[in-house]
Amino acid sequence: MRVVIADDEPLARERLQSLLADLPGVQVVAEAANGEQALHACAELQPDLVLLDIAMPGLDGLEAARHLATFEPRPAVVFCTAYDAHALSAFEAAAIDYLMKPVRPERLHAAVERARVFLAGRGEPAGAADGRARTVLCARLRGSLRLIAVEDIHYLQADEKYVVVHHARGQDLIEESLKSLEDEFGARFIRIHRNCLVARHELMELRRHASGQVQAVLRHGGQVLEVSRRCVATLRQELRHL
Repeated sequence: MRVVIADDEPLARERLQSLLADLPGVQVVAEAANGEQALHACAELQPDLVLLDIAMPGLDGLEAARHLATFEPRPAVVFCTAYDAHALSAFEAAAIDYLMKPVRPERLHAAVERARVFLAGRGEPAGAADGRARTVLCARLRGSLRLIAVEDIHYLQADEKYVVVHHARGQDLIEESLKSLEDEFGARFIRIHRNCLVARHELMELRRHASGQVQAVLRHGGQVLEVSRRCVATLRQELRHL
């Protein structure tokens, strides 16, 4: 079993490394000091199990877990934390176990065995199940990944089985459905077409083309996007409140 340890405390990582060394068939393939490093390590190394601290600088363990739940193959996630207040959120983020620090050897052993069971019947990717929207999206790039801040996204456009994320630094493909993104980020994005969601703050105006087609003008990039007839009334109402 290939394991990634993510904790911002070097001593905590060292303790887990030592405890795992006593378990047969377990190999630690990487260590990370925060959630972003953990995601990069997992994208590159495809571990079977990730031991995640929750309170880490930058991308915390809960958000990292929500991203890991969309990975294919999906690793088992076990939280190792000094706080019990996050237990419900941890399991809603698809963790298979929740260990309190200092981690006891027998509890870690039980979590590893639970991970083996999970891996034997690995489930389908979950999403952001705890109802909280992520702050970044992950684009997978040949074994690595790029984190895209949601606040930097101008619009999202479906393209067959992918979604193209148009953002401040360019564009990237992600393997998520437009509908799931709309459900998660409905407060930030508004649908203008069956294949397109636009950041509300990007909407400048609606224009009617000579052909009669209504188009949305965005704040950045000079982009003009087609608006479906069923979305026009909602968008006009939205613009009145911007």
